[in-house]
Amino acid sequence: MKRTRRMRMMFALALAVIALLALAAPALAASGETAAPEAAQQDNTLGMKAIAAGVAVGIAAAGGAVAMGLATAKAAESISRQPEAEGKVRTTLMLGLVFIETAIIYALLVVILIIFVL
Repeated sequence: MKRTRRMRMMFALALAVIALLALAAPALAASGETAAPEAAQQDNTLGMKAIAAGVAVGIAAAGGAVAMGLATAKAAESISRQPEAEGKVRTTLMLGLVFIETAIIYALLVVILIIFVL
């Protein structure tokens, strides 16, 4: 029961963030009176790139943080159940954390490419 309530709250929060981002797009558009059409188009795409970059890094960091927390919790639980396997569990945990962190760094590199190349 508690889990479904939490899921509903997370879903409502995700919808609120999506609605906020949808409403923020017109606010980032340049006015047509003061700028040339090419400049207005450039400014609009720059704002959209900034929003996309922020969302992408946020999702990657949040997903990585949740995954690292769950992995650490399971490793601590495993070590407490079988203390003699501490070395193997710790080695596997560190390897898994490195892979998770690598995925987050790849997301950051993709965001940097979005901002500066596209």
